[in-house]
Amino acid sequence: MRIAILILNRNLPSATNKLVEHLKIYDQQKNIFVIEAGSDENKLSKYCTWNVQNKEVKLKGLRYSRGMNYGLLKLWKSKKWKEYDAFFLLTNDTEFEKKDSISKLKNYLLKYPKIGILSPSSSSWGENRLINDYNIKFFWHIHNTAYLLRRQFIEQIINTDSPNYYNFLFDGSNFRGCFSESELIAKAYANNWGAAITNKVFVNENENYLLKNAKIIKTDIYNKNQKLYFEEGRKWLKNKYGFNNKWQMNEYVKFHYDNFFILNPNYLKYKI
Repeated sequence: MRIAILILNRNLPSATNKLVEHLKIYDQQKNIFVIEAGSDENKLSKYCTWNVQNKEVKLKGLRYSRGMNYGLLKLWKSKKWKEYDAFFLLTNDTEFEKKDSISKLKNYLLKYPKIGILSPSSSSWGENRLINDYNIKFFWHIHNTAYLLRRQFIEQIINTDSPNYYNFLFDGSNFRGCFSESELIAKAYANNWGAAITNKVFVNENENYLLKNAKIIKTDIYNKNQKLYFEEGRKWLKNKYGFNNKWQMNEYVKFHYDNFFILNPNYLKYKI
């Protein structure tokens, strides 16, 4: 099983370089693609693959949804897409433990063919209390910036008619991405794929990068970003789904989650 790793960077080359080098050293990974989201010319990662420099991206960046759409679409349009069985989508503030992680995640995709989305856990997550002796559990909500997505799942839900970095996999009109993970997970379960967390691999999102470097990244300070994240997310949720709060979205995802286990009773032991 071959995995392509996509990393999103905006003006933090040292963080990106550190993450790439970790994956090369501890995981022996070679298929790593770095997306530069309007980074300044002197702040590009030395591992830069695609340097997105249009006016809008220079001003606003790409954020997770648009950035991953961009990278995935580049691979889709190339001859490399079919070479990979899964795609690991990471922001550059993702930090792994100093040991091999990718092979463990890969083994879970091989062992559980119905997993479409796999997430490492985090040491601070309450979900760890729910994960049993199998070291894996299927969830209907996973908030993370490190998703391993099976190619066959992606191929079922991508926009292939007029794809761009707004619409390929994620809905890029939801700029900051609030509720994007819920939408992705709902699409997985609706198409008979599961979304799981394993505690065999731990990652952490280093929020210090945003807290200390907002001006360098050319983004809003942390508190303002969080405020806009939820405000914009609620508007997007209302306009797209007609939902007035997160609980309605949660119920929507949970409906598809429960139905998955009716169709796949052999996975019931992994249900919450």
